[in-house]
Amino acid sequence: MQQGTEAGAATRRTRSSTRARASDAQSRPALSSLVPADRPAERIADEGMPDQPAARTASELRLGALGDLIGYHIAQAAVVTYGSFDQHLGKPFGLRKVEFSLLMLLLANGPLTPSQLARTLTLTAPTLTMLLDRLQARGLLRRERNPSDGRSQHIVLTVKGRRLAEDSAAAAQPMEEELLQRLTPAEHAMLIELLARLAGKAPTR
Repeated sequence: MQQGTEAGAATRRTRSSTRARASDAQSRPALSSLVPADRPAERIADEGMPDQPAARTASELRLGALGDLIGYHIAQAAVVTYGSFDQHLGKPFGLRKVEFSLLMLLLANGPLTPSQLARTLTLTAPTLTMLLDRLQARGLLRRERNPSDGRSQHIVLTVKGRRLAEDSAAAAQPMEEELLQRLTPAEHAMLIELLARLAGKAPTR
């Protein structure tokens, strides 16, 4: 008998609790009734949550401090110029950028000493030695004793090296013309002057 009484009491408590929850739900307005027409419910639900990453393309990203850093912009421009070099000179002639630069210096000036090349190309002596060894192994240059100073050497283009230098110099023209499509001639000249000044060197022809 006692068990029946307890079961009936439990049933009444359950029914009372269910009616209370239903009444409470009816008394609370739906979320949609609280949201103005111009503010979607999803937006309201997101408010108060931590900021989510904005869906922006690379060109829309804010650069922050990078926008004022010369080094960042030089690095970005280098991606374009290095790609153009590889297309016009690197792959067709099997030349690295520094190798091309060295050949151009020898083509423009004739025999040069290693110290002159190292200073102009901003290379250490060991690095220049490896570079010269590599180009000499390809038959592009040779080392000759300096006639005016037997203690030093001159670096001289071979016939093969001169031909490669002349051909690659000619191939550099369309490469530069591609880049000139992004700049006016005046901007091109000004950019070269500014970069030379930044590097602490005077631009020469």
